[in-house]
Amino acid sequence: MENNSQRRRSQQQQPADFAYGHIQPQAPEVEKAVLGALMIDKNAYVEVCDLLKPESFYEPRNQFVYEAIMKLSMDESPVDVLTVTDKLMKMGKLEEIGGPGYIVDLSSRVVTSANIEYHANVVAEKYLARQMIHYVSVIGKKTFDETYDIKDVVQEAESTLFELSQKNMKKEYSVLCPIVDKAIDMVKLAHSNQGGITGISSGINALDDVTCGWQNSDLVIIAARPAMGKTAFALSLAKNIAGNQKIPVAFFSLEMSDVQLTNRLISNACMIEGQKLLSGQLDRADWLRLDKKLDILKEAPLYIDDTEGLSVMELRTKARRLVREHGVKLIMIDYLQLMTANGMKYNSRQEEVSLISRSLKGLAKELNIPVLALSQLNRGVESREGAEGKRPHLSDLRESGAIEQDADMVIFLHRPEYYGILMSSDGLIDYKDKAEVIISKHRKGATGIIVTKFLGQYTRFEDFEENSMENRPPTEGGLYSEEEIDPFKLAAIDGYRGGY
Repeated sequence: MENNSQRRRSQQQQPADFAYGHIQPQAPEVEKAVLGALMIDKNAYVEVCDLLKPESFYEPRNQFVYEAIMKLSMDESPVDVLTVTDKLMKMGKLEEIGGPGYIVDLSSRVVTSANIEYHANVVAEKYLARQMIHYVSVIGKKTFDETYDIKDVVQEAESTLFELSQKNMKKEYSVLCPIVDKAIDMVKLAHSNQGGITGISSGINALDDVTCGWQNSDLVIIAARPAMGKTAFALSLAKNIAGNQKIPVAFFSLEMSDVQLTNRLISNACMIEGQKLLSGQLDRADWLRLDKKLDILKEAPLYIDDTEGLSVMELRTKARRLVREHGVKLIMIDYLQLMTANGMKYNSRQEEVSLISRSLKGLAKELNIPVLALSQLNRGVESREGAEGKRPHLSDLRESGAIEQDADMVIFLHRPEYYGILMSSDGLIDYKDKAEVIISKHRKGATGIIVTKFLGQYTRFEDFEENSMENRPPTEGGLYSEEEIDPFKLAAIDGYRGGY
């Protein structure tokens, strides 16, 4: 008879986790019912084709039978006992499944295909459960392996769960009638909005006139050569959207730190030269503007992430969290070529950039918000001559043609003044302190060139409106008179300046 000490030793020797002793989720009889129904009803396959794949079946021979049925259906050939048997023979799998007798046995199991969708869902759910067990096992092993960064493992787990849910989700069709009603509602909404803006306003009226705002699920590429003002343009948009409109924006900066970006935002919003902010040599007019405009930034729902070498997987994880927790309505990335594709190895950089581009488009669709990604251009622009030659083209997008293909809109920034071109060829536009915003691809609307004002010293793009209050250049008294500032704040400003 076993004593207590022997029992304790026996219990200690048993593994703590009995998961590997479980039988894999499966439903062999239901699998056979599905295959039998497919062979007695020629229309049954369309009911299950988006739910099931050969690997959805647990038994290998059932996988081969379904593969044969799938191939016959795709060729629009009849599906029955004879055709499936013949197809399996041509595939070299007939004897492996047990011969013609197994096909006959499958077809004799059901008399109707009425329940095939229900049975197919059972098979699909068992397959999903097996996938979950496999991935949990993989993630568990990596968790115990100290050679893996635990943060990467967490991101992989989240990404894998999302991928599983997407792959195993049946896409439902939509009837046209309610879609028409929805489209008309959007037209009515656009009509009621001033200027016909249906998306998120950029804050640059001339740009909104063409784009109708940044649209949900769109991937917008903003590309330029160095020194054209890509980051200044992005920050101007971020300030307009998050600062002026109070719409939550996420800004992923792979090049600059959060403090550097914030200094540029202060320069943009307060119209204080960046060099003055860097040196701290602000005069009284600067302090007045700083005091008047800084609250716009303090109250802005702008979320900055300055993680270097951000991967697509990490971006997706952070973006989902920002949308869920802070209601972010627009994502900006500065810039695309500095991202990585999950640390995997690729045959070429072009292949990696292509994956990044596709992933950004997928993220925009998943979250149903606009994603604006900055991108570099290749050096082809520099080698071309003349005013027209310096203007970027779609073929100038750096490292991958997939960027053009995946984008819903491609915008180029071009400053002729940078190349010594001070006047347009028709003599109508003085290019001093001007920039061209070139919409070269626009799936939902027109293309064209928009001329904006570019104030480089303030890292600022704005509408080409000479007489607006916002655009008045700073004077000795600043944009605001002293009467507009609280006298106690004026005294504090003077006292603070006295410390220099």
